[in-house]
Amino acid sequence: MSGKIFHLPFLMVHDGFKVTAVVERSVKKIQRQYPEIKSYDSVDELLADSEIELVVVNTPNATHFEYALKAIRAGKHVLMEKPFTVTSSQAKQLFKEAKRCNRFVLPYQNRRYDSDFLSVKEVVESGRLGSLVEMHIRFDRYRNTIGPKTFKEAPIPGSGLIYDLGPHLLDAVISIFGKPLSWTKTLGHFRENTQVDDYVHIHLVYPEEFQIYLTISFLVVDAQPAYVLHGTKGSYVRQRTDIQEKQLQGGMSPDASSFGIEEEGKDGILSTITGDGTILREKIRPVKSSYLNIFDTVYRTIREGKPYPVSEEQIIQQLEILES
Repeated sequence: MSGKIFHLPFLMVHDGFKVTAVVERSVKKIQRQYPEIKSYDSVDELLADSEIELVVVNTPNATHFEYALKAIRAGKHVLMEKPFTVTSSQAKQLFKEAKRCNRFVLPYQNRRYDSDFLSVKEVVESGRLGSLVEMHIRFDRYRNTIGPKTFKEAPIPGSGLIYDLGPHLLDAVISIFGKPLSWTKTLGHFRENTQVDDYVHIHLVYPEEFQIYLTISFLVVDAQPAYVLHGTKGSYVRQRTDIQEKQLQGGMSPDASSFGIEEEGKDGILSTITGDGTILREKIRPVKSSYLNIFDTVYRTIREGKPYPVSEEQIIQQLEILES
């Protein structure tokens, strides 16, 4: 799904990239739709292809470090799916090796380009909430059965809900507020026969007693608001949106005019208090968004040397919380 939905459609429409090859170790599918793209049986075969400059690593979580290290040493740049690696020490080694080889290893944090996150960021940076008191971020799904993907459901490094969706929520927080002063983490195991966590709660403490609560669950029938922020001057509530994923699964191309435009009724609600105590409620319309932006930043970093928006420090901080 990662390659088919989150990478290939954008690489195919972006003028800065040409998709040369993929690795398909069992069922060969790519050439049914894209006959010009080569299909290799192994990672080593792909890395031996001198035409390839950039490799997207979107394999099972526990293999990220191994394959990225191989790609860097083969002279390739790397775009790394989340989680970047399983441990912070692996991430530090990859960043060090990339510098030694004069290559880039870039984290793929696509949720920075979701309209819900962009609206939250805009409201926070506007200062309209005043001094922030607390923030709740949720990622709710209902999946009461054990999924077929072993790397997510077996008790191996990088498995479980925290490594699946935790990187999204932690990146959202760290990208806006930076490094927390402290954190605590709770994992739960509620599905019958589960071998991995299917509930996650992380409490982060920031300066001036600002509290952030992250919750991820596989057992929520009615999804709660994804973002709830409270400050000294107001509150902001926003539902989660997956419009780009929905459109991509439906076959829409990222260069379509309606791509990334939210459905009606997805407005955020900003509630503020006037001097006389009157409550003012304002709808914050969702902005058009596109994951194509992350491929723009990849291109500009590699070709033009522009700073990449997801920093090494942010990724290491994220992983220190995930592995703690």
